[in-house]
Amino acid sequence: MEHVSTNATLVATKKRSLVPEKWEDQVRVIGISECKEAALSLAQAFATDELAQYLLDAEDVTDGDETKWRLHVDIFNYIVASHCYKGVVTTIGPDYEAVALWMPPGKDSDDWLTILRSGMWRLYYQLSAEGRRRYYSELLPVLHQTKHEVMGDRDDDCYYLVYLGTKPSGQRRGYGRKLIEHMAAKADAEGRAMYLESSSLKNNGYYKKFGFEVNRDIYLGANLADVSKSVFGGGSSSSAHAPVRLTIMVREPRKLAHSIPIKLSSGFSQRGAL
Repeated sequence: MEHVSTNATLVATKKRSLVPEKWEDQVRVIGISECKEAALSLAQAFATDELAQYLLDAEDVTDGDETKWRLHVDIFNYIVASHCYKGVVTTIGPDYEAVALWMPPGKDSDDWLTILRSGMWRLYYQLSAEGRRRYYSELLPVLHQTKHEVMGDRDDDCYYLVYLGTKPSGQRRGYGRKLIEHMAAKADAEGRAMYLESSSLKNNGYYKKFGFEVNRDIYLGANLADVSKSVFGGGSSSSAHAPVRLTIMVREPRKLAHSIPIKLSSGFSQRGAL
């Protein structure tokens, strides 16, 4: 009896997904309809951020961790919404793995209409008394004044990276790089600088890869004497918490390479960059 061998080949077919394939590796600008998703992503990315904790862990706060988390998410909802209305919000990844908030030249979100539409007005009533002082009387004035001092006449003529965050599930996939390069290309084409405040020393080296340079450090939550003791080990600080350091970084525009026509042997020319 003849033995017949039949080889069965299994073909794996990729199931169709309703998530747009281009979301995996392309930067896209989003609007207010996607605000909550982007805000939750940033909230997760900044869950251990010292500045975020500084605002929510004031001495007069008695709320538990769950209440603080909800307020943390609310804050990012307000901030993302204000940038949807007056700035630019970019994201990448199938589930908003990385999000960047930009304030383009000549724009700001300090007007009352934006504050009302974004819900930012609610924050005043949600923060504790000390939290309000830290946010409205300390943080915002210091950020505005520092940016003006550093950028001078270019204060309203630069690209301001307000937030850039990648949630844990999206890290080490190049998402942050693509978000920065996407806007850096635009800034370079327009000959404009970029500005940011980094709340993580670990991230400073990362930003330097894209041309950002350290300008100065500013501190929240401590006077200069306390900062010196904390940074240089001169003794214990009298503050109830360690000072929060923000590193100011600026990226100057890079000159785009000029291109010249290159003649090919076939008789036509193609533009090649030098």
